[in-house]
Amino acid sequence: MGKQDQFKDKARQAAEQAKQRMGNAREEASERASQAKGRPSEEEQRRAQQQDQDRLDMDYDA
Repeated sequence: MGKQDQFKDKARQAAEQAKQRMGNAREEASERASQAKGRPSEEEQRRAQQQDQDRLDMDYDA
């Protein structure tokens, strides 16, 4: 593999990482915006659903 190929590979990897970071930044900004509007985040929604499911399971165990 020549040096030119190595540079191309590194440039491609850097571009892919940049795309991933942009996607992550957008998700984070979206989540922050929803929290600012008073809506629960996806993690909070999942946690609440899990708590509801746990309560339901405990009720049926009794």
